[in-house]
Amino acid sequence: MKKQKGTKDNIFDIIYDVVRCVPKGRVTTYGAVAAAIGAKSGARMVGYAMNASFSAKPKVPAHRVVNRNGMLSGKHHFATPKTMQQLLEKEGIKVKNDIVVMFDTLFWDPVKELEI
Repeated sequence: MKKQKGTKDNIFDIIYDVVRCVPKGRVTTYGAVAAAIGAKSGARMVGYAMNASFSAKPKVPAHRVVNRNGMLSGKHHFATPKTMQQLLEKEGIKVKNDIVVMFDTLFWDPVKELEI
């Protein structure tokens, strides 16, 4: 079955493409990804996409997407509540009390980086 333009799957695929661009050792936010796809108020939709991303191929580094304050607000959607933090720490990102340490420095803005 062919995907229709503008369908939920198509939007999720676009979101996944943006998130796959986030470099190891960096993080972005739900809102920044939403802005990159032209849906400034679509942060919640990006969250839904991240929750549905675990079976996507190629893999989507959903652990690199945090809330606007650097908080691991999606951690409960991973295999265990600690998995998101462990994946970030494996990439050299420090997390304290569920918040990315030096978030402002590690923030990767897809609009600027992808020149969208």
